[in-house]
Amino acid sequence: MKYYIIAGEVSGDLHGSNLVRQLSSLDDKAVFKGVGGEKMKAAKVDLLFGLERLAFMGFFEVLKNLRTIRRNFKEVKQHIQQFQPDVVILIDYPGFNLRMAKWCKQQGFKVVYYISPKFWAWKENRVENIKKYVDLMLCILPFEKTFYEKHQYANAHFVGHPLLDEIELKRHSEHSEESVQPIALLPGSRKQEITSLLPLMLETAANFPNEQFVITGLSGMKSLYPDVFPKNVTLVFDKTYEVLQNAKTAIVCSGTATLETALFNVPQVVIYKTSWLNYQIGKRVAKVRFISLPNLIADEKIVEELLQHDCTTEKITNELKLLLHSKNQQFYNSLIEKIGEKGASKKAAEWIIQLIKI
Repeated sequence: MKYYIIAGEVSGDLHGSNLVRQLSSLDDKAVFKGVGGEKMKAAKVDLLFGLERLAFMGFFEVLKNLRTIRRNFKEVKQHIQQFQPDVVILIDYPGFNLRMAKWCKQQGFKVVYYISPKFWAWKENRVENIKKYVDLMLCILPFEKTFYEKHQYANAHFVGHPLLDEIELKRHSEHSEESVQPIALLPGSRKQEITSLLPLMLETAANFPNEQFVITGLSGMKSLYPDVFPKNVTLVFDKTYEVLQNAKTAIVCSGTATLETALFNVPQVVIYKTSWLNYQIGKRVAKVRFISLPNLIADEKIVEELLQHDCTTEKITNELKLLLHSKNQQFYNSLIEKIGEKGASKKAAEWIIQLIKI
C-alpha cells in the first residue's frame, strides 16, 4: 500500500519515522512519500522537501513567508495527486495539516491525523474540521479521546505516547560513563526559540560557575549557536537523550522537550518568551492553566513555568537553585500514572492499516 506522510516539526519527524517502521513491519509492500526531516528520510520515506521549508512560528513569521507557504501547499498537492496514496497521514502541525486534510478529503483520499492538534487548549471550534475531513484521529495524550467524544467525534483513539518507546530504546542502548552530572539546557527547535531563550540560559549559567552546563543543539541549525561559550558550558548536537540520561536538572523551552525531560525523571524549569503580539494573541485564545506537557497531563503544577515577563535570568536562577537543593524525587509520579503504556507507534500503525482495509 502507498502512504503519504506530512510532518512539519522535529518531534513529528521522529514520531513519523517510528510509525513508518511499524507500518513497514506490518505491510511488506509499503511505499512511503511525504514531507519531513532526516529521521523520516532514514526510514525510507521519499521526501518532497525537508523541515526547513515548514519551520514558521508566530503571526509575523507566517506573514513574512506567505509566498513560501503557498508554494509548499501547491507542491504537496501535486505530489499527492501524482502518488495517489491509499492514505494520507498528517502529524500534528495544524497550521499546514488542517488545510491539507480538507483538500485531501475533497479529493477522495483517506485521511489520518496522528498526534492531535491542541484544540483543547485553543480554537476548540476547529474540532468541526476534524469531524468533516479526518477519518481517524490517533491521540497520544490520555484526555484527548474524551475531548473528541465530548464533541461527538467517535473516530478518536488513544494509542499512548510514542516518546515512551523512544526513551526506553535509548535507555537500553546508551550507557553514559560521565562522572559529572551536568545541567541540561534545551533552548528549543525553532529559530525564534533559540535566539530568544539561549542568551537567557547562558546568563543563568554564569550565575553557577561551579556547575557544568550542556546545551542540546540541532545540527540543522548550527549557525544559530555562538562560536564561543563560557568555560562551564558546552554544546553538543543531536544528543538530547544522551544528555538527559545523565543530567541532574534542566532548563527547558516549552514543547515536547518538557515531556522528554520528565520521562527521564530530570527536575526542570520550563521557560518561554515570544513577541508581544504573539503573547497577547495566545493569552486571549488559550483555555488551559498550563503550557508545559507535564503539567497539562498531570492536571496540576508539577514543574515551574516562567513565561514572557517572568522569563528572566533572575527568576530562572532562583528556580534552578531550588531544584538543585531539592530532596524531593517524586516530581513526576502523577504524570507517569496518566500517560499510558508503551507501544504507541505499533498501535497507530495497526489502526491505520485497519482503516485502509475498510
